[in-house]
Amino acid sequence: MDVFYLITIAVLLVVFTVVFYLFQRHYARELKREVRRAQKSEQLKSVFLANVSQALRSPLKAIKGYSNLILEESDTHMQATQVKEMATHIGANTDQLLSFIAQLKELSNYDASMPSLTLVEVNVAELMASYRREALMNTKPDVGVQIRTDLSPHCKATLDTNSMHQLMMHLLNNAAKHTTQGDIVMHYANERRGIKVSITYQGNGQSDMIGEDIYSYLQREEALTMVNGTDVLSIPICKAIVDALGGELDINTENGQKTIVSFWFPCRMRDRNKGV
Repeated sequence: MDVFYLITIAVLLVVFTVVFYLFQRHYARELKREVRRAQKSEQLKSVFLANVSQALRSPLKAIKGYSNLILEESDTHMQATQVKEMATHIGANTDQLLSFIAQLKELSNYDASMPSLTLVEVNVAELMASYRREALMNTKPDVGVQIRTDLSPHCKATLDTNSMHQLMMHLLNNAAKHTTQGDIVMHYANERRGIKVSITYQGNGQSDMIGEDIYSYLQREEALTMVNGTDVLSIPICKAIVDALGGELDINTENGQKTIVSFWFPCRMRDRNKGV
């Protein structure tokens, strides 16, 4: 009987030790993740402050300068065409600032903290069709957008539609910007208990931006012009979204001509073969 009790106690101690180790390991990983998020948040703050003193200075000066000219000139000396021209410059510089700040905020939402996800079940075919319609508004006249899949048109997926929309539109708009001929092809499938989407098009996909230190990049003096001129933040934003969803992002550009960008993240899918 004593041996039985000793064995029982030993087993309980082993189980307790294993459970304690697993909990400790789990919370250690969580702590590291939170530390990384805090560091990224601080980096984003530093980037923003650096750009306020550098890249943002030019458009702010332009806005102030044109505004002062309009205010200082009397009505008799200022012609309507001059006022319109200055107002156009003010509007353009304001749009540039707003676009930069919006992209930086979008990146920080995913890169600095775990976003709040609202999971809903949606029809995947209908969702992809809505992305296609939206993407077609930004493509060049001779460029089309196709959807391909082996899944049933009745297939359902449980996912966060806001994150999915941001991800798809960044990638499709990036594809539309770089595609001058041929079609942009969207392909979606069910892989590894999740959804995989590939977007193929003719053009450069900025694959180098996946490994780019975006925080150092944004502190360059020409960062504001580059961001608004090339949507260079699109890929880092997509990478941050996919990371937040626990997925993977890959971009493969063949000789700077053909680009295949794909992402995968786990999600529940059903009715994959219904009615096919």
